[in-house]
Amino acid sequence: MSYKVAVVGATGNVGREMLNILAERQFPVSEVVPLASRRSLGQEVTFGERTLKVKCLDDYDFTGTDIALISAGGAISKKWGEKIGATGCVVIDNSSHFRMDPQVPLIVPEVNGAAIAGYTKKNIIANPNCSTAQMMVALKPLHDYAKIKRVVVSTYQSVSGSGKAAMDELWTQTRAIIVNDPVAAVVYPKQIAFNVIPHIDVFMDSGDTKEEWKMVAETAKILDPDIRVTATCVRVPVFLGHSESLNIEFENPVDEEQVFEILRAAPGILVIDRREDGGYITPIDCVGEFATYISRIRRDVTVKNGINLWCVSDNLLKGAALNAIQIAEKLCHDYLKKG
Repeated sequence: MSYKVAVVGATGNVGREMLNILAERQFPVSEVVPLASRRSLGQEVTFGERTLKVKCLDDYDFTGTDIALISAGGAISKKWGEKIGATGCVVIDNSSHFRMDPQVPLIVPEVNGAAIAGYTKKNIIANPNCSTAQMMVALKPLHDYAKIKRVVVSTYQSVSGSGKAAMDELWTQTRAIIVNDPVAAVVYPKQIAFNVIPHIDVFMDSGDTKEEWKMVAETAKILDPDIRVTATCVRVPVFLGHSESLNIEFENPVDEEQVFEILRAAPGILVIDRREDGGYITPIDCVGEFATYISRIRRDVTVKNGINLWCVSDNLLKGAALNAIQIAEKLCHDYLKKG
């Protein structure tokens, strides 16, 4: 079984990771086609040991392509997603454009993989927000065991979530501060170097940012609409890796030892939790790793059946490219099964 796969946005951070993961996980491809805008035409990207030339999205005919992995922003997804799906090619979209569409499944394979079956309505599957994805991996096995009532999440999100320009800005500002040059804020509304910014995406009438709203709405669609979620999303001066502090209140009794064992046995999770100096995972530790890491498991004694934990993951992987490839793997295994 092999599949023709197009990667839209192949020159971006996530697109390049998609190509790397396709090769690393030995996805059964007959052909991989990297696509981007016309200005990227002819650029080269790597796929395993091969070098591929980027083709122009505007000129590409998706007929005969089995899967399109899109990570080129919401405007591109809006323009191309349904057009690509109409050719018979299944779209796995990394933008927010289709996530709340009731005809489009929103998938974290370890959590709601069976919902992929709904892809046939539009030939589109949505990848969740990066901060939501890693939280879902952590919450699902705990919800199955003790039923979660409420989650209070504070995120510490790396600048890579805003793209290459944001990573460049952190580097440029850091260097400027060290050599006493002027500091310019372009990508973010305030200086990000040596600072934190409690503002990701646009502000809504409620006072929440859209990033915070996404975590609430996507949890309801992926896991359970009865879980009450409140989020504060913060950008921090870290290049790669998102961290989350999760305060979880359960309906049923559960202690920290049970949480430890449940998470240690859950798919996609590694528990690193030693109550000693350095006995926990930080963003630097998770870069390039496929797992979602859990540390700092402990009781919250201020509420009945409360647990605190620390959740860290590479946002370009589980938060984006890896999750998309895992969706494609399950799609092929359970539904396409092309000979």
